[in-house]
Amino acid sequence: MHEIDLSKYSLRTDLAIDSVSGKTSIKGVRINEKQIEDITVTSVIVGRKGSSTIGKKPGKYITIEFEDITDEENRKKVLQVCIKELKKMIRPKSKQDHVLVIGLGNENSTPDALGPKTVEDIIVTNHLYELGIADPTYQRISVFTPSVMGKTGMETSDLLAKVIELLHPTMIVAIDSLASTSINRLQKTIQMTDTGIHPGSGVGNSRKEISKELLGIPVIAIGVPTVVDAVTIVSDTISFLAKHYVYMKKHMDSPKYKLMMNVNYLKEDNTISKEEKEKLLGLLGTLNEEETKKLIYEVLSPIGYNFMVTTKEIDFVIEELSKLLSLSLNKVFHNR
Repeated sequence: MHEIDLSKYSLRTDLAIDSVSGKTSIKGVRINEKQIEDITVTSVIVGRKGSSTIGKKPGKYITIEFEDITDEENRKKVLQVCIKELKKMIRPKSKQDHVLVIGLGNENSTPDALGPKTVEDIIVTNHLYELGIADPTYQRISVFTPSVMGKTGMETSDLLAKVIELLHPTMIVAIDSLASTSINRLQKTIQMTDTGIHPGSGVGNSRKEISKELLGIPVIAIGVPTVVDAVTIVSDTISFLAKHYVYMKKHMDSPKYKLMMNVNYLKEDNTISKEEKEKLLGLLGTLNEEETKKLIYEVLSPIGYNFMVTTKEIDFVIEELSKLLSLSLNKVFHNR
C-alpha cells in the first residue's frame, strides 16, 4: 500500500480561532470566549511560545462569530459588538493622530473586494486637517486602495512604505478578505488583530506582510473569510456526513423527525464514536480531521482541483459586510 507522507502538507488559515479550535489548553496561548446573545466573541492572546505551536504571530486576535448579517436585527447586534471590540483594538492617542485606512484586495473580484468596498464609505478628513478647517471631534483619516500585485506589478508593502514616507501616519488599519479552514466560519466571522496581515490571503496568494516590524508603525488588521478551498469543503462534508449519520440513528424512529424538513443537525451534539466512524467510512474513518484534510490536499492539489470557492450570495454579502465594517470604523474614529 502507498505510504502517504502527511507531514509535508500544511494547510494555512488566516484565522487564529481555526488554529486553536477544539484545543482546551495550548502552552503560550490564552483563550477567552464570551457569548453575547447568539454572537460569540473569542479573544486569543498568542505569546512567543504559543506562536510556533499554532503558526500565528505573537499578539492579540479577537474573533466575532455570528449567524447572519443579512437580517436587519442581527446586523444591528453584530454592529454594536464590532464597534465595542474595535475600540479595544484601535486606540489613537488623540484625534490629531493620523490613521491610514487601507483596503486590500481586488475590487474586480467580488470575494476579494471587501477591503476596497469598505474604504469607499470611510469618512476621510486628512485634507481638512491640512487646510486647518477640520472639526476637532473627527479623527484625522486618510484612505488608500493599493489594488493587487497582478494589476500593479508592485508589492503592496512597498507602495505603503512610500505612502508612509509622504503622509507620516501614526497607525495603519488594514481591511482584507481572509481564508478559513472551516465552512461554518465562511462570511460569518470577523477577525481583528494587532499583528498585521499578508495581502492576498483570501484568494490563496501570499505577498510580503504588512506589519509594525516591516513598516515601523502599528498595524491593525480586520478581515472576514470570504472563500474556502475544495479541501475544506470535501473534508467538512465528510465530517457532516458522520454527524448526520449519528443524528439519523438518534431520531429515525421519532414521528416528529419524519415530519421535519431541513433540520440543522449541527446544532445538536452528534459526535460519532471511533468505532462507528470506522464502520461508516472505512479506512478514511481511521484518520483524524487534520490527517483527512492533508490527504484530500494530496489528492486534489497535483491535478489542479483545489479550487477556491465562495457562496452564490457573495455579491450581497460583501455589500453588507463592507457597510458593517465602514459603519463600525466611522463610529470608532468619529463617533458618527
